[in-house]
Amino acid sequence: MDTRVAVISIIVEDDNSTAELNALLSGFSEYVVGRMGVPYKERGVRLISVAVDAPQDKIAALSGRIGSLSGVSVKTAYASI
Repeated sequence: MDTRVAVISIIVEDDNSTAELNALLSGFSEYVVGRMGVPYKERGVRLISVAVDAPQDKIAALSGRIGSLSGVSVKTAYASI
């Protein structure tokens, strides 16, 4: 199975989406290499980076599902390796 290395960058502006976001990330935990979250209290947002090593379709599915959450923005960057 070919996999790709990527970083999924997430900005959470709506706290009501946090539980669903965590459930999505838990569901894809077998592909998660690492995760870092930073609460930016002055701006009222949470900044999250998730490093993954997964098949392209799994990364796209996760990013798409995250992007469909209310008050959540997502961008994915892929490594060239």
